Amino acid sequence: MDNKSNPCWIVGVLDSGLDALTPAARRLLEAAELVLGDDRFLALFAPLLASHAECRSFSGQLKLLPGWIASALEQGKRVVVLATGDPLFSGVAGHLHHKLPLGSCRVLPAPSTPQLAFARLGLPWTDARFVSVHAGDGGEWTDAAGSDHPLYPLYRALQTARKLAILTSPANTPGRIARMLLQLGWGERCQMTVAACLETPQEQLYPALSLAEAAQADFACPNVVILHCQQAARAAPTEVVLGLADDLFLPAGAKSALMTKREVRVLALANLALRPDSVVWDIGAGSGSVGLEAARLVPQGWVYAVEKDPDRSQQIQQTKLRLAIANYQLLTGRAPAGLERWPDPDAIFIGGSDGSLPALLTLAAQRLRPAGRLVITLVTLENLSTLLAALQTLGWLWHLTQLQVSHAQPILDMHRLVPANPVWMVTAYLST
Repeated sequence: MDNKSNPCWIVGVLDSGLDALTPAARRLLEAAELVLGDDRFLALFAPLLASHAECRSFSGQLKLLPGWIASALEQGKRVVVLATGDPLFSGVAGHLHHKLPLGSCRVLPAPSTPQLAFARLGLPWTDARFVSVHAGDGGEWTDAAGSDHPLYPLYRALQTARKLAILTSPANTPGRIARMLLQLGWGERCQMTVAACLETPQEQLYPALSLAEAAQADFACPNVVILHCQQAARAAPTEVVLGLADDLFLPAGAKSALMTKREVRVLALANLALRPDSVVWDIGAGSGSVGLEAARLVPQGWVYAVEKDPDRSQQIQQTKLRLAIANYQLLTGRAPAGLERWPDPDAIFIGGSDGSLPALLTLAAQRLRPAGRLVITLVTLENLSTLLAALQTLGWLWHLTQLQVSHAQPILDMHRLVPANPVWMVTAYLST
């Protein structure tokens, strides 16, 4: 039947109850025959409902809600869904929009909880970024956390925002968020304000908490977090888009022969043909320079790296924290062991193979996504010969570039060019 003349109304409400209802919302509730909401709202607004109105809780049963609404509308019933604040702001209305026919529902919003929090603080919010961490309980954030972790959307937002409003959940609490930021090395960079139980007699504001304070505190639910950052993660010293300085990947004063230097790295990243959502494998990470810079170029993607040397792995983790990079996961071990757990890649960089090159090429041929690229750098004739023969056997198409870079160095009151070791770069792909 056509429900446009009798739509389901999704009414935004607040924990202050009847006093916050508009006249229009009050009329809808008084006339409702089926009222759907979570337990606290059904109890809060029960005095306003007709004696014959049916109340049904969807707490823990959100998947059943569209079916309940569709069935009631088919019977011609007047249906009201109670939702927190603005139902279209990370709320139930967005879920129902994809589940019910167009025109089945209309929305009558109230202020959202982040809007109320900013109002309590007297802060403008036009420049804020809004993030929901309502997803399931993925546990505490760790170095091994992936893009499927419920807190990853928050990490993404932190890359470019300085003011954030975060919709928390009973699992993903302000304390857990603070502990994540401390692990990322942001202890001195952010302050947190928590607004708890807004529009209730138990309302409390906790302004300008340090992350260390918030990490140890318990806050009443529901709550919302306002996060103030001194700078976004993409600020200096990593403002450049491509070609980070070599010394960003090394401890102060250290040198590494296992670093893919900037000139080679830039061409390797270009030949990988990265997209914002690419999945990248970095095999033989060395100092981590290729994979870590790739992670900055794929903000919606992910980089999976493997390095056999524990000391270098520790160094990479320190650089990752210093550059505020989280879409990067490092495995300490000898490839190809462990790579079977990684998702199929769009791009693979091999900077070191430790004698496993034929096995890695076979794996790459099996796992690389269509139109994917494989880039390998080598410095010895023997490895180049082995590589080209293996590519030929496996049916790869390839092209070869030799890079020879020289840098100016002073000699007396003049300068001369000192060449670095030549590097061969092979870019390979499978025919389609």
